[in-house]
Amino acid sequence: MDRRSSWRRRLHLLERIALAMAVVLGGVWATARGLAWASERRSIAAFHEAARASVVAPRTGAGPPTVEVDQSLWDRGRIRAYARALTRPAPPPLALLRIPRLGLEVPVLDGTDEWTLDRAVGHIEGTSRPDQAGNVGIAGHRDSFFRVLKDITEGDVIELALPGEVRRFRVQQLSIVKPNEAHVLAPTRSARLTLVTCYPFYFVGSAPRRFIVQATPE
Repeated sequence: MDRRSSWRRRLHLLERIALAMAVVLGGVWATARGLAWASERRSIAAFHEAARASVVAPRTGAGPPTVEVDQSLWDRGRIRAYARALTRPAPPPLALLRIPRLGLEVPVLDGTDEWTLDRAVGHIEGTSRPDQAGNVGIAGHRDSFFRVLKDITEGDVIELALPGEVRRFRVQQLSIVKPNEAHVLAPTRSARLTLVTCYPFYFVGSAPRRFIVQATPE
């Protein structure tokens, strides 16, 4: 009987030790998961905050903006429209579009309505989103942010900065199409970036053509 009691006590002790170890390991796992989640949320929040700041102030605004908006090539009416757009808070951008050689860095907002294109450049509805594979379509005004596209050349690098990732593309083709030639925005299996703006760049009135930049991953 004493031998059985001793064995039971040892068994209960081993069970308590195993349970304690499980609790400790579970706590360590939960803490690690919590820290990883918090770190991810902080990185995404930091991207959104930096991207939001980049659309807040033009070159002539009060205080230094995170990304300076160069309006030297802009139409005067578009500069006024941009200033009006600043009075309304912007949603978090989907990405930041950069063309290093041309000195362009601009947030990509969702949609292509007038306010969005006055404030930044816009993701074209129906095309892949900046963080997805396929054909990502982005539109901008020819007399504001996308006026620099007049100087783009094949081989130029274009970047899409996302939270925790930068997608790099290289320009493969430049073309001029009619407004109804939507094939340039057709879905693709492989990754592609398509920039769209009106053309000619300095046309007075409603421009009759579209200037298309197509780029593929490096």
